[in-house]
Amino acid sequence: MSIKLNCDAGESFGSWKMGLDEAIMPYVDMANFACGFHAGDPLIMDRSIKLALKHGVSIGAHPAYPDLMGFGRRSMVCSLDEVESMVIYQIGALQGFATANGATLSYVKPHGGLYNDMMKDERIFKAVATAVARVNPKLKLMILSMVDTSKQEAIAKELGLELIYEVFADRAYDDSGLLVPRTQKGAVLHDVQSVIERLKLLQKEGVLETISGKRIALRADTLCVHGDNEEAVAMVETLRKSM
Repeated sequence: MSIKLNCDAGESFGSWKMGLDEAIMPYVDMANFACGFHAGDPLIMDRSIKLALKHGVSIGAHPAYPDLMGFGRRSMVCSLDEVESMVIYQIGALQGFATANGATLSYVKPHGGLYNDMMKDERIFKAVATAVARVNPKLKLMILSMVDTSKQEAIAKELGLELIYEVFADRAYDDSGLLVPRTQKGAVLHDVQSVIERLKLLQKEGVLETISGKRIALRADTLCVHGDNEEAVAMVETLRKSM
């Protein structure tokens, strides 16, 4: 099984710096760039597109709830029309910088609270997917790979969208395939060898071990990695070498 590496990037904002984008970009295949609602700003978006082009990395929009203070990780009570419009707005922002730099936007991966909410509520998922389809039905939509994604697949098929199934390299999973909340002990994996073993298990058997020790079958088109500190970048470099 061929699995691509993707990372969340472009998450600095003004004088606030986040992530080691230049360090991690040589090791990933896809980069999900913040669009200004949870992080990122016009200058960062422009620089991010240029950086992706330099390393031949596929470009994805990373829209979120309008939550700069919470880094987009919190759920927000928004109407479905609001969700659809805010996703269109953010895709359009990054698309503008892609066009200005002669680049192509390939896919959309929602961020944080919005990403989690759409995988739990099919109404929110449909609002997000409709936004993507309205901008460009050729854009792919990245979703969390779970034990059962049939509802999301039905909506995507109805809208003519292709899905990309994502697994997180360093996050613990529950038995349904949802991410264990960061507030729970063991939610984040810090051991490089554990992450490598997870990757090998996905490649060979298409399964992942949950926090309870159960093995669940997950489709994995791409593995999300993080580059927010030097240890994380070193982990990604090791992962790339083991693939």
